[in-house]
Amino acid sequence: MKLLALSGSLRRTSYNTAAIQALKRLAPTSIEIVIGDISSLPLFNPDIENNDIPAVQALKSNLAQASGLIIASPEYAHGISGPMKNALDWLVSGVEFPYKPIMLVNTSPRASHALNALIEVITTMSGDIIESASVTVPLLSSELDADGIVENREISAVLSNGLKEFCQRIEASIP
Repeated sequence: MKLLALSGSLRRTSYNTAAIQALKRLAPTSIEIVIGDISSLPLFNPDIENNDIPAVQALKSNLAQASGLIIASPEYAHGISGPMKNALDWLVSGVEFPYKPIMLVNTSPRASHALNALIEVITTMSGDIIESASVTVPLLSSELDADGIVENREISAVLSNGLKEFCQRIEASIP
């Protein structure tokens, strides 16, 4: 099974990026997690939506090839991060996103505004959020990188269990 994971943070030491890197390391060998890059996407502009933009084409291609999408995105000023919202805007009119199973990873238990906004946007775009697989892990101010997350038994168990549930739900929906 192939999954695409996107971090909504462009920060080099992002907890969101560390969480999806840890998920990739924790995944069983039967699951390939591709970490997508949204840093080079231009600002969304419907006037250039049909242009051949390599970063947009790569995002859409990776999503089309994936059985599911994992999103880990921070909260900025009570909202979805700009890079994540921009990436979702590029996917709005495509055929790759609707009904795609989605696992959300929230790295800060107090970041509820962005999480709720993200759920609203994804639902509006016809994404299939797998609530039972979505997780919240307390990484804010933890100083943990991907290695530290993998080594932390409690956090790695939450991520692993979420990933297991996500993959089981995807497999159960395949006719």
